[in-house]
Amino acid sequence: MNAQINENCIGCGMCTAICPEVFSMSDDNVAVIDDEKIPGNEESVQEAAESCPVGAIEV
Repeated sequence: MNAQINENCIGCGMCTAICPEVFSMSDDNVAVIDDEKIPGNEESVQEAAESCPVGAIEV
């Protein structure tokens, strides 16, 4: 599975609440993904993508 954050991110933190193993917030208050931690967390990554209010997570 590949995932990325697009320019729509508003830094709401929904993804970090759902899947803190993969998502974190940068110093600029936008989400970042740790690609190395996606394996084993695919279901949570998909849930985070579906829950993002602005569709910023592309899976």
